[in-house]
Amino acid sequence: MIRVLLADDQTLVRAGFRSILEGEADVEVTGEAADGAEAVRRAAELRPDVVLMDIRMPQLDGLEATRRICADPALAAVKVLILTTFDVDDHVYGALRAGASGFLVKDTEPTELIHAVRVVARGDALLAPAITRRLIAEFAARSDRPAPSPRLSSLTDREREVLVLVARGLPNDAIAERLVLSPATAKTHVSRIMSKLGVRDRAQLVVLAYESALITPGWLT
Repeated sequence: MIRVLLADDQTLVRAGFRSILEGEADVEVTGEAADGAEAVRRAAELRPDVVLMDIRMPQLDGLEATRRICADPALAAVKVLILTTFDVDDHVYGALRAGASGFLVKDTEPTELIHAVRVVARGDALLAPAITRRLIAEFAARSDRPAPSPRLSSLTDREREVLVLVARGLPNDAIAERLVLSPATAKTHVSRIMSKLGVRDRAQLVVLAYESALITPGWLT
C-alpha cells in the first residue's frame, strides 16, 4: 500500500486529489496539510511514502518544506512529488536540488497523477521530458553554476557511464541494453552510485550529473 500525504493550501484541490487516489486499491491518503509547515509536521508524524507537495503555500512554501523533509534522516524513506505549473521552472529546479523526487503539472490527467505517485513511491525519478528540457536549459544559462562535485572521483568509468544514462532518463532495462549488461547488474550499478554520491534517488543523480557537466542540455532525450 502506498501511503500519500496531500499538501496544498486549496481545500478543493486536496479533495480532488484524494478522490482520484483513493479510487486505487494500492493507494491510501493518510493525511492532508494546508501549508508547508503543516506538511513538515505531518510528514514526521505519518511517515508517508509520498508527499504530494504544492510549491505555493502560505507560512512556509513547498520548496522549503521539501528541503526540511528531505534533510531529515528520519524521513529518508519519504519521497516528495512537487506540484507545479509551467511558469515556475526555477522553483522546480530548486525543489529537485532540495531533494524532491520529481514534479507534476497541477492540471495533469488522473491517470498521470496515479502513475506519478507509483513511480516516485518505488524510488524512481519523475522528470517529464518536456518540462525538464526547459528546466535544464534555464539552469545551464546561469553564470553561478555550482562547481562539479568532488564525489564523482569515487566513481568507476562504468559507473560514470551509467550515471550519464540515468541523467538522460533511461530506466534500468534500457541502461542494461545500451551497455550490454543484465538488468540486475544495471540496477546494482545505480544503487552503488547513489550510495557513493550520498543521494536519495534517481532525481538527485540527474541534478548532480547536470551540475557536474557530465551531461549537457543538448544531450537530453
